Amino acid sequence: MSDVRVIVGLAILVVAGGLIVWAVMRSKRRGRLRAEFGPEYGRAVRKYGSVTEAESALEQRRERVRQLDIRPLRLAEADRFARSWRSAQARFVDDPRGAIAEADGLVQAVMEARGYPVGDFEQRVDDVSVDHPRVVEHYRAAHRIALASDKERAETEDLRQAMMHYRALFEDLLEVHDEAPRRMEAGGR
Repeated sequence: MSDVRVIVGLAILVVAGGLIVWAVMRSKRRGRLRAEFGPEYGRAVRKYGSVTEAESALEQRRERVRQLDIRPLRLAEADRFARSWRSAQARFVDDPRGAIAEADGLVQAVMEARGYPVGDFEQRVDDVSVDHPRVVEHYRAAHRIALASDKERAETEDLRQAMMHYRALFEDLLEVHDEAPRRMEAGGR
């Protein structure tokens, strides 16, 4: 009888230990995803209605983006895009709707140049959320306003806000890879 109690006690300890390890690992996973995705984590939880489903979706996004060939821009590309952006901003004064359309096109062009697929908007947002989670909501907001603008349901102030939202994402996407190797200056600096 005593041996059975010991075996049952050990089994309970093993199961309890396993549950504790599982809970700790789950908590660490949750913490990593919250840190990695920032505000996008909470949005995913609201969208999916379940922490487990949201975390699974975020991990699937991350895995999808890992399979893509995402790269920083070359300095010349970034300069070209930056000039185009300044042109779109300058155009805003005379043609706000046209500037918004141009800004949207520039964001897509930068994404494509970096290696992101640019098909479906929702897929673009999901993909960008992996590497740029802190600005992806800007993209959603700008896109909503751009759609309203297409239907002539956006005021000039809305369009100004859209331009600011696009700029936040644009600047974050404009990562640059220096083409020339850096040389140490004389004297070891």
